[in-house]
Amino acid sequence: MATNFDFISATDKPALLAFSNPEWLEAAKTALNTLGFKVHTAATHGDFLIRFNQVRYQVVIVEELFAATTLAENLTLRALQTMPMSQRRQATVILLGDSFQTFTPMQAFQQSVHAVINSSELFLLPQLIEKAVADNALFLHSFFEVQARAYATPNTEGA
Repeated sequence: MATNFDFISATDKPALLAFSNPEWLEAAKTALNTLGFKVHTAATHGDFLIRFNQVRYQVVIVEELFAATTLAENLTLRALQTMPMSQRRQATVILLGDSFQTFTPMQAFQQSVHAVINSSELFLLPQLIEKAVADNALFLHSFFEVQARAYATPNTEGA
């Protein structure tokens, strides 16, 4: 049994997509490729979880009805919502669908994602992804700065 491995180098910017709608999937792939991301796609909920646990994705975009008929049945989104933050902090998670108003903070908060995007704005997807990633980086900047200092500074007290 031959397995194709897609290696991620230190300079790659990996992104993971979970879509059922082929048109939206192509639009998201094109947008992420334009932004220089290395794109992986998940075909099922299980495939998504395996991929997400193997690679530290910078961007994750999930369709609201990915392999589901309602938002409540989206097992991928439910799995992301229940993951500990330490497991998903590196990823900017974007939820795309018809029932959202683009960049509405309360809708994003309700779904435990960083941003929501309405499917009618797919033509702006590269700019919206850039904004979501930048907003998340700005939000977490202080956390990562303190974390880096804590790991880099040796403890010299009592020496």
